Amino acid sequence: MTARIIDGKKIASEIKESLREEVKKLKSEGVIPGLAVLICGNDSASQIYVRNKEKTAKELGMNSLVYEFLENAGENEVLETIEKLNVDKGVNGILVQLPLPSQIDEKKVIEAIDPKKDVDCFHPENVGKMMIGGAKLFPCTPAGIIEILERNDIEISGKECVVVGRSNIVGKPMALMLLEKNGTVTVAHSKTENLKEVCLRADILVSAVGKAGIITADMVKNGAVVIDVGMNHDSSGKLLGDVDFDSVKEKAAAITPVPGGVGPMTIAYLMKNVISLTRGWDDEEFTSKL
Repeated sequence: MTARIIDGKKIASEIKESLREEVKKLKSEGVIPGLAVLICGNDSASQIYVRNKEKTAKELGMNSLVYEFLENAGENEVLETIEKLNVDKGVNGILVQLPLPSQIDEKKVIEAIDPKKDVDCFHPENVGKMMIGGAKLFPCTPAGIIEILERNDIEISGKECVVVGRSNIVGKPMALMLLEKNGTVTVAHSKTENLKEVCLRADILVSAVGKAGIITADMVKNGAVVIDVGMNHDSSGKLLGDVDFDSVKEKAAAITPVPGGVGPMTIAYLMKNVISLTRGWDDEEFTSKL
């Protein structure tokens, strides 16, 4: 068996095309969606992410604002900027690029963002809505993964789903979203005993650890669907996932590559969230089209 390689780049392109049309429609109504991104320090990976987000927003016809702070920026400086953006009618979505420098309280910064402009869906109010059901906005990476599964006709309901990683950004919301789709969900992490045996149960295995090659072929059940969220670099700078792709693809039914799998979907869903916030969460006509 050789796995079907899931082309996340192609799916993301299709989503962005529909978003481009939605932006045109909004502009005809006198509204231009606006995304504001705050970044602190000189982390090269963060700078690349921010540039990609800015580029995509502009390609879709949105307004994109980037606020850059020095590595030693004060917490109040960041919080004051968020306060201004919260009341800026031209800004529909606010994103703070993580991680933040140690002198800035990440929790305080996230909680300062107006929940109605929280494009990452990290604010406690939005996380709470996701927990109890009925949320209209979801974190970009997990939402992109659900889209990948559904567009490839991969059944979630009733399936054994294992999420490796428990971060607030991917692992925890991923587990909640799979559960909402009636998956039987196990969350594994660094303290999990017998990780191999846990992973072998998975019909759908999502790895979001950030450690290159941690998922090997002997940890994957024949015919499983493997979703690789890892973004790691080797000593030569080559981008690698969490999954040992070459060996695992010989056992899996379907697998996402790195690059070209989950990454493009994350940015596409960020843009979708900006437009969702511009339109309003209760715009069923818009959300049903995507």
